[in-house]
Amino acid sequence: MLSRISSWFVNPRRNPLARMHRNAVAARLRKYGLRYDDLYDPYHDLDIKEALARLPREVVDARIQRLKRAMDLSMKHQYLPDDLQAIQTPFRSYLSDMLALVKKERAEREALGALPLYQRTIP
Repeated sequence: MLSRISSWFVNPRRNPLARMHRNAVAARLRKYGLRYDDLYDPYHDLDIKEALARLPREVVDARIQRLKRAMDLSMKHQYLPDDLQAIQTPFRSYLSDMLALVKKERAEREALGALPLYQRTIP
């Protein structure tokens, strides 16, 4: 019962509040030309860092350029022009498949009792 309610609550196709939230997030991302996957921080989660390292160089370079453009626009207190905002695809994912694979490999290594490939260290 609880899982049905929670799945309904976060599903934008069923819940109008979730749809409104998704549209608001998409509008904010379009203003700066970002994608949702650009918001993941590789310093916070080492799985994300590993997934980014496994992606093709062109994809990572495009991510860096989007982040630089967004920071530049934010510092100038400007948004992308409307014609460029119209062609943005904020929820087109490029990281989720690789991230799922990295998490699956990490869980498999833990299940087999192997040492982790990486450990978080505090500088």
